[in-house]
Amino acid sequence: MVPLPRVLDVVECKRNDRAEKLKPFRDGRGPPPPDLLNVFPYLERNLTDKEKAILRCDATAIADVVRKRLYTAVDILKAFIKVAVAAQDATNCLTEICFEEALVRAKELDDHLENTGQVVGPLHGVPVSIKDHIKVKGLDTSSGYIAWAYATISDNDALVVEILRKAGAIIYVKTQNPQALLSLETNNNVFGRTCNPFNTDLTSGGSSGGEGALVACGGSPLGVGTDIGGSIRIPAAHCGLYGLKGSVARLPHSGLLGSHDGMDAIIGCIGPMATSARDLALFCRVMLEDQPWLKEPALLEIPWKDNVVRGHDLPERLSIAILYDDGVVKPHPPIIRELEKYKTALESAGHDVIRWEPLDHQKGWDLIVKLYLLDGGAEYHETIHEGGEKEVSQTKWMLDHARGRQPYTPREIFRLNAEREAFRARALEHWNATKNRTATHRPVDAILCPVAPTLAPPHGTTSWWGYTSHWNLLDLPAVVFPVRQYSASEQDSFNPGPPRNTVEEFIARQWKPETYDNAPIGLQLVGRRLNEERLLAILGAIEKAVPPVCSNLPERRFSHGFHKTLDGHVTC
Repeated sequence: MVPLPRVLDVVECKRNDRAEKLKPFRDGRGPPPPDLLNVFPYLERNLTDKEKAILRCDATAIADVVRKRLYTAVDILKAFIKVAVAAQDATNCLTEICFEEALVRAKELDDHLENTGQVVGPLHGVPVSIKDHIKVKGLDTSSGYIAWAYATISDNDALVVEILRKAGAIIYVKTQNPQALLSLETNNNVFGRTCNPFNTDLTSGGSSGGEGALVACGGSPLGVGTDIGGSIRIPAAHCGLYGLKGSVARLPHSGLLGSHDGMDAIIGCIGPMATSARDLALFCRVMLEDQPWLKEPALLEIPWKDNVVRGHDLPERLSIAILYDDGVVKPHPPIIRELEKYKTALESAGHDVIRWEPLDHQKGWDLIVKLYLLDGGAEYHETIHEGGEKEVSQTKWMLDHARGRQPYTPREIFRLNAEREAFRARALEHWNATKNRTATHRPVDAILCPVAPTLAPPHGTTSWWGYTSHWNLLDLPAVVFPVRQYSASEQDSFNPGPPRNTVEEFIARQWKPETYDNAPIGLQLVGRRLNEERLLAILGAIEKAVPPVCSNLPERRFSHGFHKTLDGHVTC
């Protein structure tokens, strides 16, 4: 165990190192006021019209304007660095800073384009931020653990980072994740807590909460997160973004640092977080065009099918199932209302909509939490103890699920794995049986459902993972997309009825419109296993029926810049 003075030294040094690397890039904006809730007016201070134009571009548009030489890679990077620094001051979203190295790379990319007339790849000049526990050569990988701070400087890039660099992306910053990673909020003893930029009293989500906050602030056009129970989708929903959790073995996953390395009872996924659906497809295409299965043996050789994303062979009339309530925790009123709105709009657009009957969500949670903690949480406890730190509240909440329990024996693990496969088989049968209820006489094409029972909740209060972890247990791809922002002036009443359990009782008591003022509302679309392209195509069809309205998406946040037309072209 690290002595207490050493613990304090490590924390102080990490935070001081970060501050020193940020100092040359401060623009005289000054610190945010201590009572700041909505950070966006603060972020917009001191931005030039040129910077606003850049910051309104998604990653696809950035690659386009750099290729057309409307802006240089250095121009692009400097604009995002400027907002990233402000985002850090307002939300505490950053960990490792490599702005200087990134600017050198941006200049190299500009010189290459000037001298050859060619881009190095499809992401030429696009800044990309990386979640802390994903390895970046030369940077620390503390991953929210004091014990790992300064002890985990990486000698190489994770495969996803290697592919991004090859495609021309510029890696310039790493972002916050929670202690132990097993949390749908972002808080650790190394760097502290990350806040939601829409309302700093609320969580940004986790475990990719640093990415969620940074991308939402406009400090990054494209972020890379990971997801083993909702860790891309929750921060995407809480921060008004798009986020994709693919199926296991579809996208590269090697080169991550975290506890339980080698555990394969439940496997996490790398995925993108972005401000547009098309950026999700761009990320996946870049990953799979590099044939990562030739470098990572566990990956399946399934090339990316852009024509499917564009809707090839997608039925004109979709069958969509809507899950309103998972049978464990009823969602808060704004979420139910949006699901009803989508039902009406989809039916008006000619699509077939049925109700999804939940299948054993409580049993699914009881099973997946055992799979998360096969060793009873021993490795998490050991690493926390080694750093001389205490469990933050959300870590404690998760580890309490196994506290006092002995590690499972090999025979017990075999039984749990068999139970997982039986659960998946029942779920597949349940999905296929929907053909008996659809007007198309096909099984449903996708499930539309909540991401969580609440909008972004107050810090330290997240208490139900079932709307996201269920799909990890089933290994189904899921995409989150923004709908709009909530306003306390809507004054929704909530009459959930008698609580079915203590978790539902707690979450029902949380409902107060003023608590969630300005919080984004997001929904989740779940597809068939290994059908990520088709899932994004279905999302495209849904967004044609119900165009998203979110006043703080980057393309609407700033007052000047490029606009994306419905067919994806960029106009000035």
